[in-house]
Amino acid sequence: MLLQRIRNRGIQLGTLFERAARRHPTNVVTLDHDLQIAPDLGRRLTVGEVADLIDDYAARLWAAGVRPADRVVVHKTNGFDITLLAFAVSRIGGVPVLLSPSLDGDTVAELVRRADRPFLVTDEAKLAGLPEVIFDRAAGILLTAGSHPGAKSFGEFAGAPRVPVVTVPADRPALITHTSGTTGIPKLAVHTGVTLQARYRPQISVVTALLRRRETVAIHVSFVHSRLMTALAMSLLRGCPIVVLVDSDPDRVADLFSRLRPGVLEAHPNSLMEWEGLADDPRGPLAGVKLFSSTFDAIHPRTIRRLLDASRRRNPVFGQLYGQSEVGPVIGRTYTRGRGEDADGRCVGMPFPGMTGVRVVSRDGKPPSAENPGFIEVRSGGRIVTYLGEQQRYDAQLSAGGWWRMGDVGYRTRWGCVHLLDREVDLIEGFGSTLAAEDTLFSRIPELAEVVIVPGADGGAVPVVCTRDDRPLDPVAWRAAVAGLPAMGEPIQWRIGDLPHTATTKIKRLELARLLAGDGRA
Repeated sequence: MLLQRIRNRGIQLGTLFERAARRHPTNVVTLDHDLQIAPDLGRRLTVGEVADLIDDYAARLWAAGVRPADRVVVHKTNGFDITLLAFAVSRIGGVPVLLSPSLDGDTVAELVRRADRPFLVTDEAKLAGLPEVIFDRAAGILLTAGSHPGAKSFGEFAGAPRVPVVTVPADRPALITHTSGTTGIPKLAVHTGVTLQARYRPQISVVTALLRRRETVAIHVSFVHSRLMTALAMSLLRGCPIVVLVDSDPDRVADLFSRLRPGVLEAHPNSLMEWEGLADDPRGPLAGVKLFSSTFDAIHPRTIRRLLDASRRRNPVFGQLYGQSEVGPVIGRTYTRGRGEDADGRCVGMPFPGMTGVRVVSRDGKPPSAENPGFIEVRSGGRIVTYLGEQQRYDAQLSAGGWWRMGDVGYRTRWGCVHLLDREVDLIEGFGSTLAAEDTLFSRIPELAEVVIVPGADGGAVPVVCTRDDRPLDPVAWRAAVAGLPAMGEPIQWRIGDLPHTATTKIKRLELARLLAGDGRA
C-alpha cells in the first residue's frame, strides 16, 4: 500500500484525453459502433477529437445546470459515449454515477434514489423503460437522443460556451460505479481520484515490464466498470492506439481484429471464453496479441491455453488479475504457453509487493486449507471509501487493520500463492470447489461453452451446461468427464443467452439456482 500512496495526486478523469492529446496528438481511437452523442464523427477518431467532444459536452452539462459536486447518473443505451459523458461530468467537477444499460427499471430507480436527487443522463429508449417515479427522484433529465416532455435534450445546449476545467481535490468522490448485483440490488461504490490512481499503479507496473513498445490495445470491458478508467489511462498516456468494442459477437470481433491486429487484448473472462473459436480462424485475428488480460475474475485454463496458442508472437503472456469492484486488482498471475497447458485454474496468484496485501482467515478455528477453505481478505489503497447510502454494509466488510472481506473462500500455499475455491454464498457443503470441478469439465469437453454448478432444491450439486451452437450434449462424453469428480445431478442444458448475467458478463449463480427451482428442474 505504501507504493500506492507515494506521490498519489489522483487520476483526473476529466482531462485524461486532453493530456493524452498533448503527448500523442496523432494517436487514434477506433470503435466498432457509432457514438450516439456524435454519430457524425465516425468510428476512427484522434484523441484530440475525443478530448474536444468531452469538452463540448462538459459545456452542455454546465449550461444545463450541473455544478461541482453534483451527482450525474449516466444510464443510456450501451456505447463508449457512456464513458465519455462520465469524463465530461468530471471535467466540471461533477461526480458521474454509472449504471449499466442492462439494469431493469426498478433497480435503476432505486439507485437513483440512493444518489439523492442527481441529474440523470439517458435517452428516449431507456427512459421509456423507467418507472414514473424517476421524474421525482432526479433533479433534471438530459437526453442524448430522442425527446420527452419531462426532459431536456443535449441538442438544446449545442454551442454552449466552453467552461474552465474544475479540479476537485484528489480525496473527494470522483466516480461512482455499482457492484455486480449477483446477490441482489447492486451497491453504489464510491471512488476517489486517489483510490483510482492506487489501482492504476500495480497494473502499470506489470504492463511496463511486459511491453517494450507501443501496441494497439483492444478493450471489451463494461463501460460502467471502474477497470475501464485505469485501462484507458494506461493506454492513452503511453500513446497506444485503442480499439473499443461494444459487440462481443465472435464473427464481428474476428473481422475487426484481422484488420487492426491488436497487440494487447483486455476483456472480461466470459468474453474471452466466447472468443476461443477465433483461434481456429485462418486469418489469425489473435496472431498479433502479445498480452491477453482478464479482469477481476478467475478464468478457465482451457481458455488461456487456446488464446495463447492462437498468438504468433514470441512468448505471449496471459495476465490474470484477481480483485473486485470495491478494491480493484489485488492479486496477479501470468501464464505463458509452457505454463498454460496444465495450469491450476484455482491459483489466482500473489499480491503486488508494496502495494496490496492478502490473508486467509479461518471459518471454524482450523487452519485454512484446500479441504477447509477460509475467508479471503485483502488490503489495498484502491479500496472504495464507502457504499453510497449504505455505510453499515461497507463497515460490515471491513475489519481492523483495513482488511476487506472479498466474499470468496480459498487458501494460500506454502509459497504464498492464493487459491480461490468458491464464493461464500455459492458453497455447496460436502462438494468441494465448484469452480475446480467446472475447470475440469471444461478441459474434458471441448464443446462446452459454459458450465455452472449450483445447488438444487435438495442442496445437491446441479450442473447447468451450454454448448457451442447449442448442439445437444453428448451423454457419453459427459459421463466420462464427470468420472472422479464429486457427485452431482444430471446436467441441465440451457442456451447461453438465457443464463442471467451481470454487467460484466458474470453468471448470476444465485438467480440461476432460483430459476431452476422455479422451473421444477432442480
